[in-house]
Amino acid sequence: MGVSDQEDLRERAEGGSARASRTVFDEATAVTRLGDGRYLAHPDQRFALVAPGGATAPAVNGGVLIATVLRAVLDCSVLPHPVATSVHFLRVARLAPARIDVTWLKTGRTAATARATLVQDDQPVLEATVTTGTVPASQPPTSSGNGAGASDGDRADGGSAADAASPGLRWTDAAPVLPSPQECVDLGPWPGTVAPDGTAGYAGQVRLLLDPAVTGWRFGRPAGLPQMRGYFALSEDREPDALMLALAVDALPPVVFGLGATGWAPTVELTMHMRLVPAPGLLTVAAKCRHVSGGWFDEEAEVWDSAGNLVAQSRQLARVGRGPLRRATA
Repeated sequence: MGVSDQEDLRERAEGGSARASRTVFDEATAVTRLGDGRYLAHPDQRFALVAPGGATAPAVNGGVLIATVLRAVLDCSVLPHPVATSVHFLRVARLAPARIDVTWLKTGRTAATARATLVQDDQPVLEATVTTGTVPASQPPTSSGNGAGASDGDRADGGSAADAASPGLRWTDAAPVLPSPQECVDLGPWPGTVAPDGTAGYAGQVRLLLDPAVTGWRFGRPAGLPQMRGYFALSEDREPDALMLALAVDALPPVVFGLGATGWAPTVELTMHMRLVPAPGLLTVAAKCRHVSGGWFDEEAEVWDSAGNLVAQSRQLARVGRGPLRRATA
């Protein structure tokens, strides 16, 4: 891709974003159709995580990149929701125009599968396989408690037995227990984003209210458990949808911070399942790890909506950050 092509792509990306956007998140994930299965995108520094001029190039949050690719896939899908998304991050995306190529591997009445590749300078940066389908909308719980003993008409996951789209057995494990949002710690802007004081970049675009029990790493006193949990929303007023779920599953600080790890922890592979269309309001995200060794760690995340329903799940494999290791508290 030559210089003139880059400039042309940038102009088209900025024009397309301006026409289609509503919030910074919508602008940052906007795509412009170039032709059949080809889209223009532009990784946005407003969701970058590392300050320019440092040892590491600015890296856009992986969830934002996934949401951008999903916009392209859903634009040409006959089915409305990304029910299963598996992504490999091959290179760090530059803050420059990119192309997304979408190829459909299968189309059907209830499921369709596409391969989507985000490309810069003719090199794949992100490779995704996305299966689209239809999931029901979240509904308020119809019974009290955690669903134990729920009847055929009262489901533990808050749905209705009359939902013909999902007949048969239904069961959901208990939701994570967190303090109220008012009792949680507002992570706020933090250093390490685009601006040295942390007021720009990813930290300036999201609202994270963390359970105080998992915030010791901020003060050099990690708890000794690879867990993160808290409430998530965008800084701007925007209700959650499928694209925001892609951001939510990768929204929290890396779980290995709880073990004393520091530094950028790049995701290598992430798989997300969308279970329901989320209800309006704050999302609850809980993440944990099962194993860390050899510089690798896994991270499993669940996303619950304001109605108390499980709306998304994910599992990712990532590299432990290269920053200094801090001793966990006893």
